[in-house]
Amino acid sequence: MDRRNFLKKSGLATAGLVVASQLSPVESLAEKIENETQFVLPKLPYDFKALEPHIDALTMEIHYTRHHKAYVDNLNKACADNKIKVGSIEELLSNISKYPAAVRNNGGGHYNHSLFWKLMQANGDGLPKGPVFEAINNSFGSFDAMKLKFSEAAKSRFGSGWAWLVVRDGKLDIGSTPNQDNPLMDISEFKGKPILALDVWEHAYYLKYQNKRVDYITAWFNTINWEMVNELYTSK
Repeated sequence: MDRRNFLKKSGLATAGLVVASQLSPVESLAEKIENETQFVLPKLPYDFKALEPHIDALTMEIHYTRHHKAYVDNLNKACADNKIKVGSIEELLSNISKYPAAVRNNGGGHYNHSLFWKLMQANGDGLPKGPVFEAINNSFGSFDAMKLKFSEAAKSRFGSGWAWLVVRDGKLDIGSTPNQDNPLMDISEFKGKPILALDVWEHAYYLKYQNKRVDYITAWFNTINWEMVNELYTSK
């Protein structure tokens, strides 16, 4: 064997030893990647342009492929770094006070956006359906009253955050949370089972509405998937 081939083969062998040394004897590289990836970016249930004219295609594309993807990637990294393994995102959030800020921020960002996408649809009629409609009337007096209260919660949230419609103690309630916090978190001042969520971070609307958050809120009501809201309301 000539000197060049010897060095080439020796270099490859050394590189293999370096990679192998970073893994346990029973853990392959594929297994390591799988073990560090607990959470995945869910498939968007419609095209980026499906919610136009209320939410534009470019905002949807950036929001989903960059912002939400970053939350998923950073959450998996934070969980791997801190050796956190959980059965579900809900389990993680219910004990979020135990974990570092990176887990809280990215875990909330992942859950909130995953829910947000499902709660919108193309050609929404803007009107609630089924048992949740009766619950809205019982809790707020009318759909218009609920819409007004929800809009106020979204409008008055200072800076970045979310507005929520939740089930709590058998009734519906409305509130908001800062940043990527949500009502499932044990540290949240506003708690309940989320059935409707609105993202009021500026990246959710600034390209189309600039600083006109109220216009965005008004338009968003035309995209609500009330069948999904009703399904969440009636589920255990």
